[in-house]
Amino acid sequence: MRAPRTTLRRGLAAAAALPLLAVAATACGYGSEAKDDDAKSNVSAGGKKLSADTVKIGYFPNLTHATALVGIQEGLIAKELGGTTVKPSTFNAGPSEIEALNAGSIDIGFIGPSPSINGYAKSKGQSLRIIGGSASGGVKLVVDPKKIKTLDDLKGKKIATPQLGNTQDVAFLNWISEKGWKVDAQSGKGDVSVVRSDNKVTPDAFKSGSLDGAWVPEPTASKLVAEGGKVLLDESTLWPDDKFVITNIIVSQKFLSEHPDVVDAVLRGTVNTNKWINANPDEAKASANSALEKLSGKALPADVLDPAWKSIQITDDPLAATLQAQADHAVKAGLLEKPDLKGIYDLKPLNKILEAEGQPAVADAGLGAE
Repeated sequence: MRAPRTTLRRGLAAAAALPLLAVAATACGYGSEAKDDDAKSNVSAGGKKLSADTVKIGYFPNLTHATALVGIQEGLIAKELGGTTVKPSTFNAGPSEIEALNAGSIDIGFIGPSPSINGYAKSKGQSLRIIGGSASGGVKLVVDPKKIKTLDDLKGKKIATPQLGNTQDVAFLNWISEKGWKVDAQSGKGDVSVVRSDNKVTPDAFKSGSLDGAWVPEPTASKLVAEGGKVLLDESTLWPDDKFVITNIIVSQKFLSEHPDVVDAVLRGTVNTNKWINANPDEAKASANSALEKLSGKALPADVLDPAWKSIQITDDPLAATLQAQADHAVKAGLLEKPDLKGIYDLKPLNKILEAEGQPAVADAGLGAE
């Protein structure tokens, strides 16, 4: 694959604090406004339009959405779409992106497991399909090493998660339960004090000493380490093969039915983007941060950016079994009624592309559409 045009850019940029996603129907505390973004190469020059003039793609200005950041900025998605225009929009919260998908404001989105589950369950299986993976990992338990030296020392301490019922909150509650400790999921009170704290303010609260640690995504975890914290546990070590879904690719069922050729083209673009990211990690990191700089206007220092980037795995595999496990954990915590996720995946288009690339097929864990 020819190297993308902006490969040589090296400016550091910031990831906005990573807003992870509510299993419950509550909105995240990061606002819910979508932002339309100007991509440098939204149309492949001279290409033939597919069945839709435009494809509207939503994503977050986060490192865990690197497939979208890099694929849109470098024109790798637009290249596969011919004359069909890419219209990108960024979101600061999972619920707002699901609302946009349901309203037709976006057609395809990059989003975490919790809003995918919630959006599918609330619509009784009518709103969306997960059509591919994007990222795994990037979540850590970071603590004050002066107060906490072992995992058993967490008992009686104040540990932050981003939001009640969000992906990390559910993971931490499940870990506490497996330790045999008791915590009331709603209040956060119990053997450990679970403090729901916006990722934007968690580093300052940690620095001031009002928090003893946090179970948080990147780049917040690396920001805490830069403030003197220590990584006590990487969540990936709790999962089979050290992998769990943190970002999916979803599509509205209406758009998938009406424009399968466009969906195929976007998926080809994401597969090519993921392949390039994994083959050129330093160049991809620079490209992602260049995109983030345009969206956030801030820069991440290298001591935050580098470890955050390294802890995220870019993958085409949606890691479907881990989505089911995350839903089960939320049900066990009392934060979600048991959802019927049968049909949430349609991986047939992705698997055709992977087969053509000589890559193995990915599984839907028995949750595929008929």
